[in-house]
Amino acid sequence: MYKSLEKLIREIKMVQCVHSVKELREIIKPLKAQGKTVGLVPTMGALHQGHASLISTSAKENDITVVSVFVNPTQFGPSEDFDAYPRTLDSDLKVVENAGGDIVFAPSPKEMYPSEDMTWVEVTGNITKVLCGKTRPIHFRGVATVVSKLFNIVGPTRAYFGQKDAQQVEVLKRMVKDLFFDLELRVVPINREDSGLARSSRNTYLNAEEKAAAVVLSKSLKEALKAFKAGNKDVEALKALVTDIIKKEPLSDIEYVECYGLPGLYELDKEVKAPSLLALAVRFGKTRLIDNIILE
Repeated sequence: MYKSLEKLIREIKMVQCVHSVKELREIIKPLKAQGKTVGLVPTMGALHQGHASLISTSAKENDITVVSVFVNPTQFGPSEDFDAYPRTLDSDLKVVENAGGDIVFAPSPKEMYPSEDMTWVEVTGNITKVLCGKTRPIHFRGVATVVSKLFNIVGPTRAYFGQKDAQQVEVLKRMVKDLFFDLELRVVPINREDSGLARSSRNTYLNAEEKAAAVVLSKSLKEALKAFKAGNKDVEALKALVTDIIKKEPLSDIEYVECYGLPGLYELDKEVKAPSLLALAVRFGKTRLIDNIILE
C-alpha cells in the first residue's frame, strides 16, 4: 500500500526509456489502438528548459508524449562537433519526467541507420540553400532523413519543434506537406534565459565572458523588430541595424544576418512583407549560435 498519493503519482509517471524500434512500436501500438493521441518531441539530448517547454506543451495536448534523444550523425559536417556534442541521457530522463513526458526513445546510430547504403530524404530548393544551408550543405538532408524515420517509427498525432530552429521548421513543414505525413507539426516559441539569450545545448560551450557577450543577439533582433513596427520596412536597413549592433561586441564573429519571407523562406525585394524571418548566426569563440525573430 502506498504511503502517499504523491508517491503513487510519481511512480506511475516514471519515464520509460527504450532503445529499439521494435520495443517502441510494441509500446505505442496498443495505446494508439485505444485511440490515444501521441506527441513526438525529437531532440539530440542535452535537454534544457527550451526542450522542457516542448515536452510540457506536448503533454498538455496529447495522451502520450514520446521524446527522442538521438545525436544524429548525418546532420553533422566533417569539421563539426558531433564527437564533442554533449550526451547526458541520465539528466535528460529527469528533464523529460519533470516536464510530463512518458517515453524516451534513445536509439544507437546502428539502430537508426541499419544499412550501409543510405536511403535519404532531401528537401531541395532555396529553402535549404540559404541561411545555415550555405555553410552546412548536408545538414538539412540529415535532419529530414532522421525526422522522417522518427515520424514513421512513432506515427505521432503531433510533432513539436522550437522556433529557434526556424529554418529547420520551414524545411520540415515542406517535407510534411510534400510527403503527406498524417500529423500536425507544432511550433513552440523560443525559450530564453532571463538575459534574453536563446536557450541552446551549445550554450554550455560558452565561457562566462562569451555568454555575457552573446546577449547582444537578442538585443539586436529586438531593436530590428522595434524599427519594423515603427515603419521601417527596408530589408537592407534592418539587416544593417542588426549587424551594426552585433559588431560593437568585440567577441562576436558574424556568419550571416539575413531576412526571408514566410512561409518557405522566399527571397524578398527591397521591402519586408509580413510575416518574414530575420535570422542570424554568430560565433563566440568556437561556439556557433543562431537566433531569429518574426517580423509581423
